[in-house]
Amino acid sequence: MKRIGILTSGGDAPGMNAAIRAVTRTAIAAGMAVFGVRRGYAGLIAGDFIPLGARDVGGIIERGGTFLGSARSPAFMTEEGRRKAMAVVEANGLEALVVIGGNGSQTGAHHLSQMGLPVVGVASTIDNDLAGSEITIGVDTALNIALEAIDRLKTTAASHQRAFLVEVMGRDCGYLALMSGIAGGAEVVAIPEAPCDPETMARELRAAYDRGKSHAIAVVAEGAKHKASEIAAHFREHHERIGFELRVTSLGHVQRGGAPGAFDRLLASRLGAAAGDLLSQGKSGVLVGLIRGEITATPLSEVAGKKKPLDLRLLDLARLLAQ
Repeated sequence: MKRIGILTSGGDAPGMNAAIRAVTRTAIAAGMAVFGVRRGYAGLIAGDFIPLGARDVGGIIERGGTFLGSARSPAFMTEEGRRKAMAVVEANGLEALVVIGGNGSQTGAHHLSQMGLPVVGVASTIDNDLAGSEITIGVDTALNIALEAIDRLKTTAASHQRAFLVEVMGRDCGYLALMSGIAGGAEVVAIPEAPCDPETMARELRAAYDRGKSHAIAVVAEGAKHKASEIAAHFREHHERIGFELRVTSLGHVQRGGAPGAFDRLLASRLGAAAGDLLSQGKSGVLVGLIRGEITATPLSEVAGKKKPLDLRLLDLARLLAQ
């Protein structure tokens, strides 16, 4: 195997650049030529490739996001689009591909693998819902950003004896909300996997004050059944009966940005290097992830179209520790 491509797809995650760097330098050390694919699968179809040398990936390990870029590609979701991508790959002499991304990205990787292209996936998504890895690139940094915001809001909440609602990312998965809620000492956590209606939230927050707390924090995932805006509207409408107001802070895409922390740089470096090593050994059709502290390779067929379930026992822990 002499020529490989690297692409990043889906939502960006802190640490993606570190993974690109690791794949590139590991592959070059094994005698391979490396090409970056800009704009994810859209760039693959368009043939938007750039050669990557060891120096081209210098100085990117500390940068957030992905310097190769990412974009949605409705065309790649069709069989015709994937055939076009394969034709472009063959025309450019690429013999293998490394795909850094989450669920949708690795499903795309599996499609290409089934079409005969050697592909290795690298687990990267801040939602941490990708099968085949206990933790994925970007999770730790995004979680720490959410935690810092919660800590800062708790300072103001305690000073003014107020209740705050913090909305974190998680359209389909409540991992970030649940973990930041536990680590941040939130009184209430609402996630897609376990709905919490506004009245229940009001009772829990009131109970916190009744127990002598000087503040109360609720953490809500953006994909929860009752959105932050809906909960806030309910508190405003029933302010006289509930007895206190609820201030809302939505973190949004702030969680994706910024420099990756040490954990994500190390994880991305290890996973990226493992992906390069596998291709140099002629192995493919797998997702590289971390399980029980060890780098593992899970068949893409066991990853594509599947989501890792959230351990809801941790929600019980959050409720217990909020007392």
